[in-house]
Amino acid sequence: MRIFLMTLGLLLFTACGYKPSSHYIKHIFTDTVYVEVKVDAIEPENAPFIRDEMNRLVYTRFKGRVGSKEEASSKIYVNYKGTSYAPLAYENGYVTRYRADIRVHFKMETKEGVIKKRITSRVESDIQASSLTSSTLRTEAIRRGLAKALDEFVSYVGAKGLMANKKKNAEGKKTN
Repeated sequence: MRIFLMTLGLLLFTACGYKPSSHYIKHIFTDTVYVEVKVDAIEPENAPFIRDEMNRLVYTRFKGRVGSKEEASSKIYVNYKGTSYAPLAYENGYVTRYRADIRVHFKMETKEGVIKKRITSRVESDIQASSLTSSTLRTEAIRRGLAKALDEFVSYVGAKGLMANKKKNAEGKKTN
């Protein structure tokens, strides 16, 4: 009985057709990717973070490698458009909690065409009394928001890859 249940469980997991998003992303672009990052002039310290994070995502999520513009068959352009802040809570007349809206524009040139996506990610954070601590928290909120935007872009590209795969399969069935 135990072997039967294990076999049934294994069959259910393998028969469901689950594939990771990196499988569908492969339908969008090839192995070598060029990444270019532009940042808002007010926040130049975030450029290395965005570039490193995007490179990490290319390696881990896309299963690709970062290359030069000349050798890459796919290109990702990330444009950080700045951050706006809105106070959420006050205590004794001072802001104690705020929301940061981080704006990022993505453009991806691939073998399938161009994909553009504008993303605004939101991060809520507390503010400490010390201005040094507040500055550090502000930078950390921006980085968390940028990471969220990058993840959202990867999900968007994965969904586009899934749609491209379904379209390709449907066209293949029509010709048969």
